[in-house]
Order: sequence, then C-alpha cells, then structure tokens
Amino acid sequence: LMCRGLASSASRPREDSWLKSLFVRKVDPRKDAHSNLLAKRETSSLYKLQIHNVKPECLEAYNKLCQEVLPKIHEEKHYPCALVGTWNTWYGEQDQAVHLWRYEGGYPALNEVMSKLRQNKEFTEFRKERGNMLLSRKNQLLLEFSFWNEPVPREGPNIYELRSYQLRPGTMIEWGNYWARAIRFRQDNNEAVGGFFSQIGQLYMVHHLWAYKDLQTREDIRNAAWHKPGWDELVYYTVPLIQEMESRIMIPLKISPLQ
Repeated sequence: LMCRGLASSASRPREDSWLKSLFVRKVDPRKDAHSNLLAKRETSSLYKLQIHNVKPECLEAYNKLCQEVLPKIHEEKHYPCALVGTWNTWYGEQDQAVHLWRYEGGYPALNEVMSKLRQNKEFTEFRKERGNMLLSRKNQLLLEFSFWNEPVPREGPNIYELRSYQLRPGTMIEWGNYWARAIRFRQDNNEAVGGFFSQIGQLYMVHHLWAYKDLQTREDIRNAAWHKPGWDELVYYTVPLIQEMESRIMIPLKISPLQ
C-alpha cells in the first residue's frame, strides 16, 4: 500500500504538468515588434488622437476658439503636421471634442511641431484659454494599420463613428490578421475611413473610424455585412480578443477636412 501510495503521489506532478499543458497557449516566437508587422511601411506617419471633455456651458466657445486657431497650425507650411479631423460627440460621452492629427515623418516631426508650438505665443494663449474650458483631456499616439484606407479629406455631410477597442494584451497580431480579411467586407460603401492602434497612452487600443450619411445608413450597412459569407466567422474569432469597446457617433466641425 505504501509503495502504491508513493507511486501515485510521484505520478501526480507529471499528471498536473500534462493537464496544465493543455491550457497553455502556444505562441509562435517572433523577432519583431507588432508595430513593425502591422503598420504601413510605405509611410512614416504618426497620428495623435486627442479627446477633450469640455465643460457643458463652454462647448460653443471651445468650438469657436478651435475653429479660429487650429487651421493656422494645420496650414502652416513650417509645421510638418495635418489636421485629419475634428468633431464633437453626438452619441456617446457628451460635451466631448475629438481631434485627430497626422505627423508626417513620425516622432521627429512630432518633436519639431511641439518645439515650435512652445515658441508660438498665440498657441500658448490658446492653450491657456482652452484649458479653462476643460474638465479633462487625454491623448494617444497611434500608427495606422497597413490594410486600412489612408484617411483623406472627404466631402459631407457625414456622421462619423469612432469605435474603440481595448484588446487583451498579446492579441494585437491576431486582431490584425483577422481584420486584414474583415475589412474587405466593409469597403463596398466607402464607409471605412481609417484604422489605428496605440503606441503611447492606453496600450492595446484599436480605433476604427467610419463615415455614414446618417444613422439609418449606418444601420443598413452594418446589417448588410452579416449577409456576406465569412463575416460572421471573423466576428466570432475577434470578439474574444476584446476586453472593452466603445462607440462614439460624432459630428465634424466646419474646419474638419473630414466632412
């Protein structure tokens, strides 16, 4: 009996390790960062997403101030940056402003712009005045997925949806592999504006930007995707990668290149 007990106890660690191995996820070894594997190689653009929560009573003044000052930065030839779009949220978190900037040349371009803006008295006054109107603000630095459209100016009127996904750490490559196929199901109506993933700020964040004529058009286009063979399978495999998700419906300001 004692021998049998010893044999049994000796086999348990091996059984435990075998059982554990069933639940250990096998990951292929990689020799490169996911940013290098997923980002556009033909460009070196860096994007900045700014989200400002504005005091409700200040939103009109905030918009007016931004429309006066932001185009001057956008149009200044000595600043290697471009305003991609600027919006107010319509549905989602209220009294919120969203700005998306492109820095052509990556981090050196970002540093150059920030350095020049610190010497710009008008911008310094703008930031001070703007700060008095805000409850909170945050930003992220993003790269664009290689398989998404380049966000270019478009005529309106449109509403925009910013869908933000907090992924489980370690799943960005999987997300990219699935969405490289999934995006083909969502380009028939020219609704795909841009897709980005975070580098600095809240990490493992993905943002998809869509444009629609109105909310009913959005509903019709999204429902139509489910009738395309393969879309349901891609959704099935990407949902488990998500920890949290958020949708903002946004209205562009008059100065936004995306109308």
